[in-house]
Amino acid sequence: MDAVNAFNMELFSMIDMKPPISRAKMMSVTKSAIKAIKLYKHVVQIVEKFIKKCKPELKVPGLYVVDSIVRQSRHQFGVDKDVFGPRFLKNFTETFQNLYRCPEDDKTKIVRVLNLWQKNGVFDMDILQPLMDMANGVIAPRPAVEGSKTGSGTLGSVFNYLRVIL
Repeated sequence: MDAVNAFNMELFSMIDMKPPISRAKMMSVTKSAIKAIKLYKHVVQIVEKFIKKCKPELKVPGLYVVDSIVRQSRHQFGVDKDVFGPRFLKNFTETFQNLYRCPEDDKTKIVRVLNLWQKNGVFDMDILQPLMDMANGVIAPRPAVEGSKTGSGTLGSVFNYLRVIL
């Protein structure tokens, strides 16, 4: 758990920084994430929390942290043994909704990372395309869950769609 706490401190020390974040800092954050690989779920949760809570101008550096951790993990342990990529995928939609709360000029940087992931085969296109669509303001509505408080059918779908947008 010490490694996770060290990672948490390393990542959240970026909160007071002004972009751009130095390469040395990014490497330091990535290195501490890899050290905490046994508790990778905690590491991913901490990064997602950082992206959610940070100032808008730090959203893209948060994405760069995700990119750096996933690429380093794939490089060091191989694609088959990478645990970070699949774990980040679990909440990718919500994470990217938080990422797109960045300044307008930064949205092109998010799309650039997505294009690099596509080019390098980091994630499949069926995963990346909806995230790219978000940059253009296209958000697919979540299906209504039966028995939910929002109801079912069209009204529930509309409510879910509005909840995603807001």
